Amino acid sequence: FKAIGYTDEELKRPIIGVVNSFNELIPGHIHLNTITQAVKDGIRMAGGTPMEFPAIGVCDGIAMGHAGMKYSLVSREIIADSCEIVAMAYPFDGLVFIPNCDKIIPGMLMAAARLNIPAIFVSGGPMLKGVYKNKNYDLISGGFEAVGEFKAGKMDEKTLNSIEDACCPTCGSCSGMFTANTMNCMTEALGMALPGNGTIPAVYSRRIRLAKESGMQIMKLVEHDVKARDIMTEAAFENAFTVDMALGGSTNTILHLPAIASEAGLNFNLAKINAISEKTPNLC
Repeated sequence: FKAIGYTDEELKRPIIGVVNSFNELIPGHIHLNTITQAVKDGIRMAGGTPMEFPAIGVCDGIAMGHAGMKYSLVSREIIADSCEIVAMAYPFDGLVFIPNCDKIIPGMLMAAARLNIPAIFVSGGPMLKGVYKNKNYDLISGGFEAVGEFKAGKMDEKTLNSIEDACCPTCGSCSGMFTANTMNCMTEALGMALPGNGTIPAVYSRRIRLAKESGMQIMKLVEHDVKARDIMTEAAFENAFTVDMALGGSTNTILHLPAIASEAGLNFNLAKINAISEKTPNLC
């Protein structure tokens, strides 16, 4: 650590691992260096020393329609394993996970449950909706359905290009209750992220403040020795599934939440999910 340039003062403080899944491939991750810097600022403000390391990620929207989609779900296991490897090689006092998209969020949650040390999440947030000729667009309506209309001869290429330019107007996870936004809401409902994690748009300044607050909050978790499994209890998963049903979230949560629960030593099967679904109204 001295070779890296850390001072004695920094090394006396609690060491917080900061998992940054930034890359130049995913719209939801392109801005994560900014979020990560804010998290590290929060850690330092609260008396800790952040140490950043990376995680890979796949964008399902870009992996769609070719062999790459077969690699997306298995990337979740690689993300969980790689976070475990680094956190076991470097025994951090706490961890801040910074995901945003489909398989990165559950992969990191699995790692947090498996490692069972103080941990908190802050996502990059959702992108804003797109607007073209007073109509709202997102990845599905603009990116997929418009292409289908064009191929069916119902739309000209100029209109398609205009919708393509408008449908994903900012960085962030794709606007809509797809897997990324659903899982970020689930992370919040589980208690592993501060309020607003699932809903504050990626481009809002409030997202930067949330990142700083999350950096400060991990120091409180370390101080009081609140571990991931202390938060991710059976009641927390019941709460998350209930929120999922109320939001009408992505069906992929049925892949992810039971896997996270399993890492936490809990069994959440389809019977429990159906029981929650039967009594929970779909609100929005």
